[in-house]
Amino acid sequence: MKNQAAYKLFAATAPDLPLFMQPWYLDAVCDNGEWDAALVTKNGKTIAALPYFLKKRWHWSYIAMPRLCKFMGPYLLPEFRNLDGETRLYEALLEQLPPNLAAFQQDLNYQVTNWLPFFWRGFRQTTRYSYTLSTAPSEQELFSHISKNYRQKIRAAQDRLTVSHQLPTSELNRLIQLSFKRQGLGVPLPEAFFEKYVAALQAHQCCRLYFASDPATNELHSAALLAWDNQSAYYIMSGDDPALRHSGSALLLKWEAILYTKNVLKLPVFDFEGSMIKAIEMGRRDFGAQQKPYFRVQREWSGLWRTAKKLLR
Repeated sequence: MKNQAAYKLFAATAPDLPLFMQPWYLDAVCDNGEWDAALVTKNGKTIAALPYFLKKRWHWSYIAMPRLCKFMGPYLLPEFRNLDGETRLYEALLEQLPPNLAAFQQDLNYQVTNWLPFFWRGFRQTTRYSYTLSTAPSEQELFSHISKNYRQKIRAAQDRLTVSHQLPTSELNRLIQLSFKRQGLGVPLPEAFFEKYVAALQAHQCCRLYFASDPATNELHSAALLAWDNQSAYYIMSGDDPALRHSGSALLLKWEAILYTKNVLKLPVFDFEGSMIKAIEMGRRDFGAQQKPYFRVQREWSGLWRTAKKLLR
C-alpha cells in the first residue's frame, strides 16, 4: 500500500498513538482486506494521519473496522489539537480517502471530539460509550468503589481460586467460544486469527493473559487478555466456563487486571472497552467505571450497498 511505510515511520515517533492504531496492530487484525493511511505533512514532517481498513465485497470497496480494533479515526500530533488545526487537517485527510467507495464506517479514538468536518461531507454520527477507570485512587479506595455484591464475590473467589498467567492461549480461546455458545452466538474469532493476534501482542510485550482455576479440581473457570499502550490498559476479551461462571472468577480477573495496571504498569487508565449492551454496561458501573464517549461516523455512497446491507442483516 502506498502510505504504509510512511505511516510506520510516523507511528514510531507519535507520542500517544493508541494501541489500536499502531502499524503492527493493524497488520495483525486487518485480515480479508488491507490497511493504508491518509497523511498530511508540513515542512516534510507528517503531522496528521487517518489509517483505514479497506475491504472488498463483490464489486464494492468499503472502509470498515477490523476485528478487535476498538477505534481508529484521525490522529494529530498534540500541537495541532486545536479547533483550527482539527478542522483543516481532518478535511485534508478526508480528501485522501480512496475514490469510488461504497461505504465508510469508523469508530473514532477518544481524542476526536470534533466531527464537524465529517458532517460537512455528508457523514452521520452516533455517540457510543466505553467505560474507563482512573487508577489514581489507592487500592483500598478502588475496591471500595466496587459494588458490595461484586466485592463479596471477589473475596469469595480469592479464597477459592488461584490466578495464573502461563496457560496456553488456546485455553482462553476455548472459554471465549464456550461463552459465545452459551449465548447462542457463532464462533467469534477463527483460531488462526486469534493465535496470530495474541502472538503479535506478545511480540511487542504489551499483553498479559489471566487464568482463574480451582487448585482442588484443576478446573479452569475464566480467562482474560489485557493489553496496553503508554496511556491505558485495555480489557480486550474474556471467557468463562458456563458451568462454573457463578464462582466470581470473571470478577476476580478484572480486579487482578486493574491492580496490574495500577501497580505494575503504572498507567493512569484502565479501559473496560465498555459495551452498549445494558447488562454489560451495568457490570462496568458496578466496578466504579465512568462513561467515556466516542463517535461512530458512517456514510454510504451506494444506494445498492445500503439495500444489500439491510437484506444481509
